[in-house]
Amino acid sequence: MFKILQKEVLAENTKKIVVEARDVASHAKAGQFVILRNDERGERYPLTIADFNAAQGTIPLVFLEMGKSTGRLGQFDVGGAIPDLVGPLGNPTRIENVGNVICIGGGVGIAAAYPVARAFAQAGNHVVGVIGAKNKALLFFEDEMRAVCDELIVTTDAGSHGAKGFVTERLSELIERLGADAIGEVFAVGPTVMMKAVAETTRPHGIRTTVSLNPIMVDGTGMCGGCRVEVGGETKFACVDGPDFDAHQVDFGLLMARQRMYLQEESQACQAWRLEQGLKISDEENPASC
Repeated sequence: MFKILQKEVLAENTKKIVVEARDVASHAKAGQFVILRNDERGERYPLTIADFNAAQGTIPLVFLEMGKSTGRLGQFDVGGAIPDLVGPLGNPTRIENVGNVICIGGGVGIAAAYPVARAFAQAGNHVVGVIGAKNKALLFFEDEMRAVCDELIVTTDAGSHGAKGFVTERLSELIERLGADAIGEVFAVGPTVMMKAVAETTRPHGIRTTVSLNPIMVDGTGMCGGCRVEVGGETKFACVDGPDFDAHQVDFGLLMARQRMYLQEESQACQAWRLEQGLKISDEENPASC
């Protein structure tokens, strides 16, 4: 059992829980994740480790309540416990001193970008952080990112906070300002469509670009094959070969198609659970949302 020590609402439908998990905290590195279950009959699902404190034996987990499992996790309270939690899983992000590094986080991916940006900074890089969301209500970790980045750029789609537009627009401006040859690496994590757009923005310039993928995942040890992705024409398992991959080698079209495979089942499970809980049913315009 993994006790929940703290709980906080970070943004609209986005929560953070701090979990006591000493073994995980003492071994975790930036870019890794855990897999958990809410109960013995629940599904296994991954969450990126948003931070880790080996001395206190704690890890914060940040999640967007968008399905049955994450909605249920959002109901857990301080003092409660997660019965199953396994990690750290996956390969840590490759951290090198490459000079200028741009770390991009979109939506809930901001939580995953934070420890990576910190690790790059600790390695002696000049780190520019770019975080974005649809609107101000969905942004979080602005202070945390600002503390570990030499420069932080905030953007929202309609300009309700920070610059107006998408993270890729800010990335293009940075490439023009810094010069492509001066950028050692771009790291991006967030919605798949955003990561694809980042890859297409850096591709013409030949800038090394890494993305952290989030396919459907079950066991997290490479046995089920549920998280397979195509990278450089080869099949990879995100849980053991990733989750980080060369963005210019990822088949994003296939990845997005696989992410939609169980959309109907996910929606049905979510709506049934909300009815059971006496909660409001989501709009038909967004059937996958819980």
